[in-house]
Amino acid sequence: MVNVEEIRDYAAGLLEKGEVKSVLGFRRGSASAFAEPCTITNVGEAASLVWDPTCLNNLALYLVKDRKQQAVSKTPDTRPVGIVAKGCDSRAIGVLLQENYFKREDVVVIGVSCEGTGVVDPRKLSAKLKGRTASRVTFAVQGSTSVAGGRTPGATDGADGINVSVYGDETETVIPAREVLADRCLECRAAAPALNDVVFGNTVEARDFNEPFHAAKEAERLSEDERWATWERHFDRCLRCFACRAVCPMCYCPECVVDSTTFVVTLGTSAEEKANRIRWCERSANTSESAVYHLTRAIHLAGRCIDCGECERVCPVNIPLRLLNTKLEKEAFEMFEYQAGHDIEQASLLSSFRDEDPNSFIR
Repeated sequence: MVNVEEIRDYAAGLLEKGEVKSVLGFRRGSASAFAEPCTITNVGEAASLVWDPTCLNNLALYLVKDRKQQAVSKTPDTRPVGIVAKGCDSRAIGVLLQENYFKREDVVVIGVSCEGTGVVDPRKLSAKLKGRTASRVTFAVQGSTSVAGGRTPGATDGADGINVSVYGDETETVIPAREVLADRCLECRAAAPALNDVVFGNTVEARDFNEPFHAAKEAERLSEDERWATWERHFDRCLRCFACRAVCPMCYCPECVVDSTTFVVTLGTSAEEKANRIRWCERSANTSESAVYHLTRAIHLAGRCIDCGECERVCPVNIPLRLLNTKLEKEAFEMFEYQAGHDIEQASLLSSFRDEDPNSFIR
């Protein structure tokens, strides 16, 4: 089991020695039981760090934000940034390193193994609690002595007997992990961060939940017409709020190819200039334009998506965006044996070629 005090002590030590300028981690949330991302810059703040199944966010996003802030700062602090990283977070850092977004010495990875569980899906948990409010969510300890909602403490009806405990209103509800874990955790192939400077927690690879790419394989069982009808309904609901892009650490381009913002229209801009401006898709929230946006984004994430599921988590209309990305992740793995972010010494998928790679599509 991960010892939170060890994480706090390690982070405090880095700050005290001046080895990092800040540490990205999680602290207790102010609005709910779920933890929230935080940046600590002094030793005293290290005591606020937490680690539990509610640490959802992919903190690699804030490495990107830090890099962008440095780029516009007149006096940038070039010291490394420390980051508390789950397995998926570390893979995101790996992709950023592969793409030379920053250098390895620019980041200190405080790895935390998800061990036998992962992170809780807020929507699944809300459905299980049926209106009850959770004040704290932890990994269940076998032999617990109090329970609410009809579950036996220490029950073993989750995969390998893995459960989570939900506290609220002076009660404890023990829920099988399979029922409330995020889908990405149910299919995770690497619960421990391979890229790290230190790792807290036990390294557990096999967790016996769902097979890798389970959701994508299930979706592939539908006919082509059924799949398109399903996605047409999803694209029709899209608000084009771009929350999926904003939360993705891989979407660090200064300007998105499907959403140009640098073309400035002034009183002197001619009709011809406006007409000749390249527009891959419009900002209007209609089905066809939303389809172009999501499919283009998915293709740009091919060989880069590390399945953190953040895009799907933040979608206000619950579009299963993870399916699009894991479909391409599955193709990269099955066709080219490529896993994004697993090996920073490996060339990125689209910049490498092997003689044995399948090339029947080339005409």
